[in-house]
Amino acid sequence: MARIHARRRGIASSVRPFRQEVPEWSNTDVQEIEKKIIELRKAGLTCAEIGLVLRDKFGVPNVKLVTGKRVNAIVRENDLDTDIPEDLRNLMHKALGMRKHLGENKKDLHNKRQLQLTESKVRRLVKYYVGTGRLPQGWTYKPETAEILLSR
Repeated sequence: MARIHARRRGIASSVRPFRQEVPEWSNTDVQEIEKKIIELRKAGLTCAEIGLVLRDKFGVPNVKLVTGKRVNAIVRENDLDTDIPEDLRNLMHKALGMRKHLGENKKDLHNKRQLQLTESKVRRLVKYYVGTGRLPQGWTYKPETAEILLSR
């Protein structure tokens, strides 16, 4: 969701190399990788953190090239997925921090605007996840109950 609310194109940044086959130096044992993903998830890591650990410690540059599935799909297959998707949880956490900041600094107009934009992204994601069935019908984002949801 980069640059939703800005009219700018951004600057060029690093991009992962385009590959269709696994590099010869990488770890290609599918069962071991899936077992490690399940173990790391039970330890409390998010899918993004699992990908970083696999890349840095176990020599797996791209889980999808090796297993044919993304980390999130493997986590879902083993019923270790959370009730709120990871990207939605991160945005809600960000909005909660902004609300806390605004409670102490009421005249911070830039933060007020950024809170509006962030909560707009949250509502868009909720609408998407309700439509795809990841969240139950009628699920809505309420800032008052967000802290309770995130503490679970």
